[in-house]
Amino acid sequence: MIAIQTKYLGATNHKPSRIKAFTCNGHSVTTSYDYALSNAELHFEGVKALIKKYKLDWNIKGMTYGGIKDGYVFTFPKSIVQA
Repeated sequence: MIAIQTKYLGATNHKPSRIKAFTCNGHSVTTSYDYALSNAELHFEGVKALIKKYKLDWNIKGMTYGGIKDGYVFTFPKSIVQA
């Protein structure tokens, strides 16, 4: 399974704050920053936008996530390492 990483992009002189969601295989989307959402919800909106943009048939219900320096990494719970 592919993990989806999200990253906060701060405002510039020409663009407002936004969230970028991307994967290691080149899928990428940038969404606007919705101040009404919690931080995790905001980043998950980026995940949903990425799934929609590329018409991916991925079941994102129940995804797990963890924080990183500038955002989050969303993963699928069935991606388990067997020891």
